[in-house]
Order: sequence, then structure tokens, then C-alpha cells
Amino acid sequence: MLEACFGSNHIQVPALIETPCEKICVVDPVSGLCRGCGRSLSEIERWTAYSDGERSRIMDELPRRLEAMNARPVPAR
Repeated sequence: MLEACFGSNHIQVPALIETPCEKICVVDPVSGLCRGCGRSLSEIERWTAYSDGERSRIMDELPRRLEAMNARPVPAR
């Protein structure tokens, strides 16, 4: 059906990139990591530029980062 609209031209659709984003974007002041996903601001910024392997390596680290961050008390304001 799309060919009827676009002829025989091929349309490239970007691949979906897995992301750990929980849409809870709050940076922990002590660690500098996002409290939602555990990534640093630079990792969040460069996420789409990383290779699949780099993203996978970071994703593997996130549970430990979040556990460590949540194991300590949140500083009072």
C-alpha cells in the first residue's frame, strides 16, 4: 500500500534504540546520576551516538548504580 503512495522509492526508517529512560529526570546531587535511569548527564546526551556495544555495557551497569544510589539516604534540603 505504501508503494502506491511513494512509488518504488525506499523509505529508510531509523532503528529503535533501546533506552533505560524512565522519564524520571532528577539528577542526584551526590553521584551526578539520573535517579530514574542511573545514567550520567553525558551518557544521556550521547546515548544515540554510542554503539550498540557501548549502550549494552552501560545498561549492564545501571542496576548496580541505582542500587548504590538508593542505598544511601537522600540529603535533606
